[in-house]
Amino acid sequence: MQFDVFTLLPEVFPAYLETSILKRARQRGLIDVRVHNIRDYARDKHHTTDDTPFGGGGGMVMKPEPVFEAVESVLGRDSGTPIILLTPQGRLFDQRVAEELSSREKIALICGRYEGVDERIRQHLVTDEISIGDYVLTGGEIPALILIDAVSRLLPGVLGDPTGAEDDSHSSGLLEYPHYTRPPEFRGESVPDVLLSGDHAKIAKWRREQSLLRTLKRRPDLLEKANLTDEDRRFLSRMKDER
Repeated sequence: MQFDVFTLLPEVFPAYLETSILKRARQRGLIDVRVHNIRDYARDKHHTTDDTPFGGGGGMVMKPEPVFEAVESVLGRDSGTPIILLTPQGRLFDQRVAEELSSREKIALICGRYEGVDERIRQHLVTDEISIGDYVLTGGEIPALILIDAVSRLLPGVLGDPTGAEDDSHSSGLLEYPHYTRPPEFRGESVPDVLLSGDHAKIAKWRREQSLLRTLKRRPDLLEKANLTDEDRRFLSRMKDER
């Protein structure tokens, strides 16, 4: 899968992309992340990419010309590639959106900066707007890395365990169950006996119930949209009664 990232700060990306899972995925050709400096496409001698807003007000606004020039030079016009603006005004990024994007062969990401982007970029260039949460950052670079990471994990072969992404928090609509590793006892706290039993059916049942219980306690709002079985609902009803 190819990611084309358009940014004013290309130096932000190499450190994260050259680490761990994403590094191995790039080396194996599973993902291709191409970072483009928008400033390189500004035509004036100062490579200007921002200007003061019409109508007054604080901050600067990203100019349309270099952004259009950068995206169209790299992708061409009418390429069919999703062009996503990372912005707090976009639709909220979650696991469902990550799954949706993972089906594409290529996506483009525009990282906003300053006070925002010229509205004509929204109206006539981007095809989607995505927010990673209800807060404001200084730019779209961190959101772009989050999106690349979340989407890449869903691609075949990226994770060492082919079922690893299936158990992650939010993949099933629930928070993930607790994990334990060696030693079996640490500072007086022991690993639950069921995990040492070797009984895979009991372990699966315990993990499902722990996932349901953790979601009920920490993110009960997720249960409204989760795909629950009748057994799940009976378990949750008992837990609610006990609380």
